[in-house]
Amino acid sequence: MVEDEKRPWTQTRRFEFIEWKLFWEGALNRSDLEETFEISTPQASVDLRRYRELAGDNIEYDGTSRSFRPTPDIKPSFLKASADRLLIQLRALLTGALPRREVWFRDLPSMDMAPDIARHVDAECLRLILNAIRTKQCVEIRYQSLTNSRTRQIAPHALAFDGYRWHVRAWACDRDDFRDFVLTRIDKIDAGPKADFDPADDLEWNTKITLDLRPHAGLTEEQSLAIQRDYAMEDGRREIEVRLSMAYYFIRRMNLDLTNLPPARAQISLQNLSEVRQAIEEARTQAKQRVIDRKMRNIDCE
Repeated sequence: MVEDEKRPWTQTRRFEFIEWKLFWEGALNRSDLEETFEISTPQASVDLRRYRELAGDNIEYDGTSRSFRPTPDIKPSFLKASADRLLIQLRALLTGALPRREVWFRDLPSMDMAPDIARHVDAECLRLILNAIRTKQCVEIRYQSLTNSRTRQIAPHALAFDGYRWHVRAWACDRDDFRDFVLTRIDKIDAGPKADFDPADDLEWNTKITLDLRPHAGLTEEQSLAIQRDYAMEDGRREIEVRLSMAYYFIRRMNLDLTNLPPARAQISLQNLSEVRQAIEEARTQAKQRVIDRKMRNIDCE
């Protein structure tokens, strides 16, 4: 990457835009810079001239189309080219989370996505949760579980996304343990008193474990190779580090706890499922003991 501490950030951003257009769209016009950044024609010309001085091997002028084109061996100097990032942007655009101007395609490729059932999180609820995390305060919530609705007092310390829903990780004051609460199930929230807990005691959150993923043993060799490519496996396996508190959701989402699925439906298996379950149980047991010990120390100090 080309570095220049004296270059204005805005110009560096425009250099990134130049490489984005060259790398992903294969063409760039001076007017692209003018329209996207609302700059003058002379300024756009200066940017293009300066970019060619710094990374001229990446760009060439095509007189036929009257546009700049990428060279065959383009190596971006200001852009971190990431397919994952671009696809996330396109998904955000489709869901309305990202405005059109933030995606730099002049002409968007034809695209669509399977329906995504939106789960609306109330802004005021999230604001109070974030404030409680910052100030280590409790919040009073009315929470709708699958069995009942009741008022609870919780002390949040983290946010987590399970692939479908956002949760708040919190100390449940009425149960004396750490739990996940789905944000969309909180239908009333108020600020509460100062919290008496230590996030370090949440061992399920603070402890990570490595999941050992393999192609399902029932797949044919050809199917297994396809799955290995799908999941970027190396030597027939993929290791993923995850918090113990998030492992449960990952395992459920990927159906790794189901042993009766057809191989083509299951696709992958978790080799160390029993180890993960044991680690979660041990973390819960140790966390309970740490809370008891902390309370006993507080009593001794009084």
